[in-house]
Amino acid sequence: MSANAMAVDARGLIDVCAVEDVPAPGARVVSRKEGGDIALFRSSAGKVLALLDRCPHKGGPLSQGIVYGERVACPLHNWQIGLADGCAQAPDVGCAQRFTVVVENGRVLLDAAEVLGRTRLAA
Repeated sequence: MSANAMAVDARGLIDVCAVEDVPAPGARVVSRKEGGDIALFRSSAGKVLALLDRCPHKGGPLSQGIVYGERVACPLHNWQIGLADGCAQAPDVGCAQRFTVVVENGRVLLDAAEVLGRTRLAA
C-alpha cells in the first residue's frame, strides 16, 4: 500500500485499506515517499492503530514485531512499544510517532496531514 497516490476526502482522510487487510493480531505497512513507512496494527480484539514503522531504540521495523494485546515487541531488541501511544515500556525510554486512525464501514482511514508530514501528533 502506498499513501502517496491515495485520494484525500473532504474530511482530510486517506482510505488506506480494508480492516480485514490487517491481520489480527498483526501488522501491515503503508509506504510513504518521505518520513518513513507507517505500520498499521490490529490487536487480537480488532482495534486498529498506527505508528511510524521504526522503533525508537535502533530503528527496527515495528511491523515485523510480534503484536500482543495493544503492544508490539520490536524484532531487533524486544523493546515493548505501546500501540496506543507509541511509547516504550519502562525501563526503556522513547516513542515512535503515532498516527490518527479512523475505522469506518470496514475501512481504515488515516489523517492526510499526518501521513503527508504536514502535522505531527505529540507522542
